[in-house]
Order: sequence, then C-alpha cells, then structure tokens
Amino acid sequence: MSTAIVNEENLWGGGKSPMGASYGKLMMWFFLVSDAFTFSAFLASYGFSRFNKAANSIIEGQIYIPSLDKWPVPEKVFDSIPVLGSGYPLIFVGIMTFVLIMSSVTMVLAVDAGKRMDQAAVAKWMLWTILGGMAFIGCQAWEWMHFIHGTAHGMTLADGTTVFGANLVQNEYGPSHFAQFFFFITGFHGTHVLSGIIINIIIFYRAATGLYQERGHYEMIEKVGLYWHFVDLVWVFVFTFFYLV
Repeated sequence: MSTAIVNEENLWGGGKSPMGASYGKLMMWFFLVSDAFTFSAFLASYGFSRFNKAANSIIEGQIYIPSLDKWPVPEKVFDSIPVLGSGYPLIFVGIMTFVLIMSSVTMVLAVDAGKRMDQAAVAKWMLWTILGGMAFIGCQAWEWMHFIHGTAHGMTLADGTTVFGANLVQNEYGPSHFAQFFFFITGFHGTHVLSGIIINIIIFYRAATGLYQERGHYEMIEKVGLYWHFVDLVWVFVFTFFYLV
C-alpha cells in the first residue's frame, strides 16, 4: 500500500495548475480581482458625481470660498498636519501614502526572505509591515477626526446658518455626497488595511514560532503579500481621485 506525499507541487489536484500557481495563490487572485471590481465601481461612482459638478469652489486671493453647488478644492480641505495646524496642502496625506508604500516594500523583503528560508528575516520584515499598516491606520483616524470636526470658520449657508465639519447629511466643504463618498470609500479601504494588519499579525506569530519553517515553505507569506500589495495599489487610486483631482 503506497502513501501519497502531499507537497506544494501537487496541492492543486485538478490537472495541470494554471500558470504554475498553487490552489491557494489562485484563489487569492480570484478574490483580488473581484475586490478590484468592487473598488472600481465605488471610484467610478465618485468620479461621475465629481464631474457632474461644473467646477471646483473658487479661491479669491487668499480666501477659499466653498460652495454647496461646487466641488471642494482638495488642497484646501486636506491642508492640516497634527500639532503644526493648517497651511500644508496634502502634506499629511502624502506622508500617509509614503508610509503605506514603504510597508509594501517591507512585505516584498519578507517574501524574499521566505524564499530563502530565513525565518528571522521573515519575522523582522513582517513586523515592520505590521507597524507600517498601524501607522497608516492611525494617520487615517486623525484625518477623519479633523475632517469631522472641521475648520474654525466653517461655511455659512444661504439661510445664515454656519456648518462646521462633516457628517453624512451635510458638510462645510461642499456638496453632501462629497463627505458621503469620502467616509465610505476611505473607510472601506481602511477596513481592508485593518483586516490585513490582523492577518499579518497571525502570519508573523506563526513565522516567528517556526511553523512555516517546519512546513518547509513560506507560501502563506506570498499569499498575504498579494493582498497587502493590492491594498497599497488601491490606495494610489483613492489618493488620486480624492486628493489630486
């Protein structure tokens, strides 16, 4: 009676593996493609709403004049940095983006270390990836808080009332659906980052305790790496749509 040895080469079990990928990697790719369609639909909806407005709000001299009928000017909405205050257009979100991209670099280094079966290096780079993700989430939480509380001057409506900050009904920055899209899309992306951090913590623990070393491969690092790179790539599009356009 022969005993079948299960390894990474025959995990597929359904004939020749497509593109030489294991079942786990292939399923991750299917998930990422479906998730990409979801984000594309959200960003397309935002794009249609954004360009349905005739123009951005105007700037007269040094005074920014928001309007409920015109789209906000991104560099006037997102111009604050913790402690330093306002007057630094898009600097803080640029720092956030840099941190997330660097966490993608550390993930690449973790995957490379896994291919070399270097357990210590895998644990080290996974830890840096986790810290990068946490830093991004922390920055996003501060940005949300600032967005919700708003500026000191707010926006005066036609009936004389003044609106401060933002919620799902109205906001001082412009049309109500600007804030609705901002909360939903950046929140949806932030949820992806948070779930990625949780998964990375689990993978880090297993790598640090030698589980993958005993298995003889670190494919799980590669699979979670695909997800993390996807999250980073999506942020590039979110950043472009919300902060640059």
